[in-house]
Amino acid sequence: MDVIEKELMSRKNEIEASLETLFKLNMKFTDWDVPEANDKEAAKLLLEIMQNKLTQIKNDIADGKYNNY
Repeated sequence: MDVIEKELMSRKNEIEASLETLFKLNMKFTDWDVPEANDKEAAKLLLEIMQNKLTQIKNDIADGKYNNY
């Protein structure tokens, strides 16, 4: 295991918890803003938004955007 992998693995639970918190907070905001919202549909759309952004970040990595971050 290299140094970068070791560092990120030491924070893996924190990173995952932060992502889950972001998801849950946005679900809560949706419920506040649209009380009659279908939670399952909202969760699917929210996940799609998050996945699209992750895909964009993945493409940015491939394009070298973070090579000297």
